[in-house]
Amino acid sequence: MNLSYLLDPAHWDPSVSGSFPQLLLSHLWYVFLALLIGTVIALPIGLYIGHTGKGSFIAINAGNAGRSLPTLGLLMLMVTLLGLGLLPVLIALTVLVVPPILTSTYAGMRTLDRRVVDAAKGMGMRPWQVLTRVELPMALPVLMGGFRSAALQVVATATVAAAVGLGGLGRLLIDGLAVNDYSRVLAGAIVVAVLAVVLDLFLALVQRWVVSPGVSGRF
Repeated sequence: MNLSYLLDPAHWDPSVSGSFPQLLLSHLWYVFLALLIGTVIALPIGLYIGHTGKGSFIAINAGNAGRSLPTLGLLMLMVTLLGLGLLPVLIALTVLVVPPILTSTYAGMRTLDRRVVDAAKGMGMRPWQVLTRVELPMALPVLMGGFRSAALQVVATATVAAAVGLGGLGRLLIDGLAVNDYSRVLAGAIVVAVLAVVLDLFLALVQRWVVSPGVSGRF
């Protein structure tokens, strides 16, 4: 295993173009934007479907539809239609993010103990209060599980941005393969894998912080 590219201090200098810190920041920016846009789209839809029970077929089939779409193929289609740039990449990554968040939100809402929800209604809570104060906090563990799954998928798949001339850690893979520099390819694969693990651990801490101890079972 040749780790010379990964261990070279020059490649960790933030002032050097194409260094690990610069590529990492670009990669995280793509991941952040895709997760933000995907959550803004999927979360309200999932909450509405889970709260009302209307349109459940959308949430049930969203997961299968998301897994069946080839991200690279979708990216190439978007590039053909929209040209090069960040927008085609964001569309492709957002399509990857939406299904797990949508299905986990719906699943979390529909697996709640309905007796608790009925008790909240019996106390005179309005529908929006039941949603925000009872259903959403109780559904957070499942919802966060879907968000973590989406984050891991988009961290790995954001490497396709390099295929259309953008930055990110995918540059190490694309450029390394172009010149048969397999040390660079290996370095890129290792950094992406480590980033995915670190991000998942961070989101696990966030989940522990935002989920009520009574819901998580820590009490």
